[in-house]
Amino acid sequence: MAHNSFLLSFFLSLALLIHLVNGATFSVMSYGAKADGVADNSAAFQKAWLAVCSASQAGTFYVPSGQFLLHPTLFSGPCKNSKIIVQVDGNLVASPDYNLYGAAGYIMKFNNVQGLSFQGGYIDGKGSALWACKAGKGSCPYGARSLVFSNSRDITLTGLTSVNSELFHIVIDTCTNVKVDGLKITASSTSPNTDGIHVEQSTGVTITNSNIGTGDDCISIGSGTQNLWIEKIACGPGHGISVGSLGKDAQEAGVQNVTVKNVVFTGSTNGLRIKSWAKSSTGFAKGIVFDGATMNNVDNPIIIDQHYCPDNQGCSNQNSGVKISQVTYNNIKGTSATQVAVDFSCSASAPCQGIKMSNVQLTYKGNPAKASCDHAFGSSSGSVSPPSCLQSSSSSNRRLMSFDRL
Repeated sequence: MAHNSFLLSFFLSLALLIHLVNGATFSVMSYGAKADGVADNSAAFQKAWLAVCSASQAGTFYVPSGQFLLHPTLFSGPCKNSKIIVQVDGNLVASPDYNLYGAAGYIMKFNNVQGLSFQGGYIDGKGSALWACKAGKGSCPYGARSLVFSNSRDITLTGLTSVNSELFHIVIDTCTNVKVDGLKITASSTSPNTDGIHVEQSTGVTITNSNIGTGDDCISIGSGTQNLWIEKIACGPGHGISVGSLGKDAQEAGVQNVTVKNVVFTGSTNGLRIKSWAKSSTGFAKGIVFDGATMNNVDNPIIIDQHYCPDNQGCSNQNSGVKISQVTYNNIKGTSATQVAVDFSCSASAPCQGIKMSNVQLTYKGNPAKASCDHAFGSSSGSVSPPSCLQSSSSSNRRLMSFDRL
């Protein structure tokens, strides 16, 4: 009997501790939400958010099982406490009427919050109708990002599944100390601008253990990004992991201290990519480390493209001003779907400097692949195949060194 009393006391104490740590639970159902996939739940979600955000102690914003349709929903801070859990057990779905989201540009957005933990959930952006509109050259809105975090700090995002976003699935904009782990992101390989995770103007972001396959970049890294760590990502289909595009604006913050580690690309149009607009800019990318990548039939396993100029509008016959330096490629292996597996197409006015390659083994149809360099300076060590075409940074000869560039 004494033993049973001890166990009861222990579990009651544990329950009390959990309650004190996580605080009260604010279920969206208590604020009028309907899990029928038809009713607009944005007002109910905002009421539940206001309640948990106004609480002086930690609390949980709870979405139970079911289908919850959302029009554009903004979750604003600052909140009275810095420990809010958003626990999503249900499915969050967008309306198929894409015009509802055009002005806002998002389905869900958290702005100016601190200490938020977003756990679980399934977001369906219903993007196929907008993709079809764009493919038909119709008059379409730009589209909506599925989940946005802006002007926030100390954020965690875990266990989320995001499908068929109209535009970028996850956006981290002007944030500090963000941890993203265990995401699954999917969209059609032909879907336009459906980047899996986009990071910009942010510091201290970590993205790990995620599977991403979309019609655009699996992860895109925009201007102003610093101290970004990416590890254990499976990418494909998609456009790879991209630093950029950079240099669209004449005055632009740079990207620095980025590590991409132990990633796998399968059937993607790029692997490890850095790209910039062919126009003048104060932008830069430096301190980029690609360490450990496997390429499975990837079109451009390693590529720097400083000649990005969509439709030749506003940047034809210009050179990129973005300065790319201190870029390391180490332990890269696998198969290329194109003969040129390493392509450093750098700017004549701002050549790539300090590129280092080591232990690179890439093949094309069972044979050695090829490399192409244009205004690219650096060094190689260890086993590098295709053979490096980098020039020594001390060399005065800046001729194009290309091996059968295709």
